[in-house]
Amino acid sequence: MTKVFNLYEAKNQLSSLVDRAAAGEEIVIAKHGQPMAKLVPARDKSTKEPRKQRKLLHLTYMADDFDAPLSPELLKLFGYDP
Repeated sequence: MTKVFNLYEAKNQLSSLVDRAAAGEEIVIAKHGQPMAKLVPARDKSTKEPRKQRKLLHLTYMADDFDAPLSPELLKLFGYDP
């Protein structure tokens, strides 16, 4: 359940509100009755799932000359005239 605190209360109880948020409680901070901010538990970086490696275009190898300069004939096909 979300608990709402006005800004003055939140300022005076910030340490305990942070502890409560870290324990899983959502704390809303309001100013003049309007919700302005929410304290929620920070995500633990150690529990983050590792990214899956993707094989783009299903390539399983790359030629040794992949980044070699293009031949003049190919460059002309791309509109580049050396």
